[in-house]
Amino acid sequence: GSLHPSGLGFLALFVICPHLLHIKDRRQEIWFAAAGLTGMCIYYLMENISLTYTSSANVCVIVSMSPFFTAIIMRLLYRDNHLGWSFFLGFVMAIIGISAISFSGQEMQLNPLGDLIALGAAVMWSIYCVILGKIGTYGYNPLQTTRRTFGYGLLFLLPVIAVTGFSTDLNDLARPDVITHFVFLGVVTFALCFATWGYATRHLGAVDTSVYMYLMPVITLIGGALLLDENVTVLSVAGVVLTIGGLLVSELLGRNCLLYTSDAAD
Repeated sequence: GSLHPSGLGFLALFVICPHLLHIKDRRQEIWFAAAGLTGMCIYYLMENISLTYTSSANVCVIVSMSPFFTAIIMRLLYRDNHLGWSFFLGFVMAIIGISAISFSGQEMQLNPLGDLIALGAAVMWSIYCVILGKIGTYGYNPLQTTRRTFGYGLLFLLPVIAVTGFSTDLNDLARPDVITHFVFLGVVTFALCFATWGYATRHLGAVDTSVYMYLMPVITLIGGALLLDENVTVLSVAGVVLTIGGLLVSELLGRNCLLYTSDAAD
């Protein structure tokens, strides 16, 4: 095992916003615990386990399906949250585009066990997004709510650590490249990204925010080309166009159908 960057993210959020979160209603604590369990614990466990059985390309495509599951869950919970044709069209376009990006230059290989676990991770993230939408209606500071969610996530990870074993070589933390990556993961990827995701969910809604996950493979492709000098193929460029097009169709044309606000939660 190794140190989990969410622990550093938890500490970073305390530094950024040292004020404690005072819960108005103790029943709200259940939702914070549920968010920590689904988004911080089970999702990351399932995603990392799936990567040991199937390819990263498969996981990328499958996890990118989470906006679809988020929309379905919202539709079941809030009957007035209608799903228009634009959402489904945008979803299909984006998944085709993401597949083109992920499998460009390589052969697609299915692994039932790994792919099924990745699908479970996508569902867990969708549940987390819905719960986050509920938490957003409470009106708390996103930095504080994210920190509290991290706390529960770390708490739920303790039994996993006890079962799988935990060890860390402190000498690794003396290496500049290791500590730089660890700090980036903890402060940027976990603390800031999760906090801004919570802020966006509070103002846009669970479904509208989740569709921006379509851009993750696009950003990865661009970052790889600019920073790592990775090859960009015609197929991957076509995938970028399709993915962004799918996002625009889902987000702009379907905004009236997908918007989830605090009024809907009430």
